[in-house]
Amino acid sequence: MQVSVDGRRLTVSNLDKPLYPDGTTKGAVIAYYTAVAPVLLPYLRRRPLTLRRWPDGTENPGFFEKNVARTAPDWVHQVELPVPGSTKDRQTLRFVTVDDLPSLVWVANLAGLELHVPQWRLDQRDRPARPDRLVVDLDPGAPADIITCCAVARRVRQLADDAGLITWPTTSGGKGLQLYARLDGSLTWQDARGLALSWAERLERSTDTVVARMDTRRRRGKVLLDWSQNHAGKTTISPYSLRGRERPSVATPLAWAEVEDARHPGDLRFGPGDVLARVAERGDLLAALA
Repeated sequence: MQVSVDGRRLTVSNLDKPLYPDGTTKGAVIAYYTAVAPVLLPYLRRRPLTLRRWPDGTENPGFFEKNVARTAPDWVHQVELPVPGSTKDRQTLRFVTVDDLPSLVWVANLAGLELHVPQWRLDQRDRPARPDRLVVDLDPGAPADIITCCAVARRVRQLADDAGLITWPTTSGGKGLQLYARLDGSLTWQDARGLALSWAERLERSTDTVVARMDTRRRRGKVLLDWSQNHAGKTTISPYSLRGRERPSVATPLAWAEVEDARHPGDLRFGPGDVLARVAERGDLLAALA
């Protein structure tokens, strides 16, 4: 089926195909991304995209895709970047950046449910710039849950305040939380990683609910404060991205009051309809980060 999106012609297909066990279709996924685009696109523009696709639905294995699909239209921005240590033994890969609504609809039509991006943008020469934001991922090990993460998030917020950084919380769309801080370009990758690591190690020493390393033997009942995503080669789920789970959930920006007031995991679980209603009522809670 040929459609026109902001003056670009593209093909969409299998719109009635369910991509989630609850019956959410590819057409509904495209409709969500189209509706949320005004607040989503600022977090994707000029950032090389790693796409996680489920062409056969989330009841089946998905896969990550970095190298641009051969079927990419010529109007989708593409950039070739080095990928040292690639698992496919490649020195470079050709990435896309989702800079506009037609590009977003194109990746959604690929059953690209999850949109993962790095903490840096391309400069004017299409080369990686310094990080413009810092992220810490709070990942609970059962029986810890997102409410446990909320308590840890408040501690991280204080450490960031002490470092002169303002933090914004989001759900991961899964079990945990993410905290973002805006950087002014003065920090290198080593600086940003070192700062996030120092927070993780400090909280590991001062509380029995935090671990700073991904050691499964120590994870039970604790929150991993994952600082490692602050690396040029790492990516994080974008705010407002869907997740490929049993049901459609969204990485959702939060107000700090919601983090402080949450009492049950369901208080911080949001689907596409919830997110669109929140945006209509409250706007983009991360706007100062974008």
